Amino acid sequence: MAIDFASEIAALQQTFHSIREVSDIEQLRSEVAELTEAASAPDLWDDPEAAQQVTSKLSNKQSTLEKLEKFDERIGDVELIVQMAEDEDDADLLEEATAEIEKLRGELGALEISTLLSGEFDERAAVVTVRSGAGGDDATDFAQTLARMYVRWAEAKGYNIQELDTSYAEGAGIKSATLQVNAPYAYGTLSVEAGTHRLVRISPFDNQGRRQTSFAAVEVVPLIEQTDHIDIDENDLRIDVYRSSGPGGQSVNTTDSAVRITHIPTGVVVSMQNEKSQLQNKAAAMRVLQSRLLQLKKQEEDAQRKDLAGDIKASWGDQMRSYVTHPYQMVKDLRTGYEVNNPSAVFDGDIDGFLEAGIRWRKEQQKQAEAEASNP
Repeated sequence: MAIDFASEIAALQQTFHSIREVSDIEQLRSEVAELTEAASAPDLWDDPEAAQQVTSKLSNKQSTLEKLEKFDERIGDVELIVQMAEDEDDADLLEEATAEIEKLRGELGALEISTLLSGEFDERAAVVTVRSGAGGDDATDFAQTLARMYVRWAEAKGYNIQELDTSYAEGAGIKSATLQVNAPYAYGTLSVEAGTHRLVRISPFDNQGRRQTSFAAVEVVPLIEQTDHIDIDENDLRIDVYRSSGPGGQSVNTTDSAVRITHIPTGVVVSMQNEKSQLQNKAAAMRVLQSRLLQLKKQEEDAQRKDLAGDIKASWGDQMRSYVTHPYQMVKDLRTGYEVNNPSAVFDGDIDGFLEAGIRWRKEQQKQAEAEASNP
């Protein structure tokens, strides 16, 4: 089928101009300059964690700025190549133009998604917690599969991911796992994964081979930063220490190095066992606790705004995605309608389509809420 190059190029130009309209290039240049100066500070690596954040943000913003500054030129170049190829009836040049258009389309799509991540904490690293729900061994096995899915997604992107805590089930799988994804916009990207996930399959734990439905919950919060202000009264905390454990309940540590912190006023509980010492586990647990309390505070503020704006018709609901391996193969997001027929690939970390659809869906919900608030 022949490609309509004029339509393809016009579509690229329209998408790029839409992106430019919502991108403040001058602000981006200013941020790159500030981060470049910060990255040049002689004492930058005195705090390796802060240094990593600075260099990561700088790399991300430099890449975005470079793309914005060069896309117009690249689209013009491919337009010229097409014109030359058609004038000279050069099939090789047309093939080169086709490949470049495909590449531009993919890069523009990714850039368009990044422009939608403009929330207060969207730039942050993410803390992802997966918890098993109803469904016995199938649910704990499903929770482990989801946690592995996020690990594989992050690894495929080249992102640094840390396993902060894992609570193993007595049978198969895990009760819960907490992961930290260290990458620019990890929170904004992964926050659309929050909600209840459902799996329908023939249970490997049922000797009669019956179909089983099981559930797992995913929580995503932004990683706390030193500039955030979440005051926690020590008197509001209950801190328990215990021995770390591995699969099947086996002890993996002969000392009480694992830490569980309960924030009594809210009931938020954070456990940490993957660091080497009790002190390290306590520090890591406090940071995750602050992240969850920060998210809780934001949710309360959002709820107040929703009360003022009225009800939003679409909501996250209890179920946001279904994974089905029997009697057919399908993974479907119940909010966006996006679906694929390859659960194995999804469980191997191929979730970009779901993430992009979720980000676009969320933006539409925000626009709808703003429109309803302005026209009560």
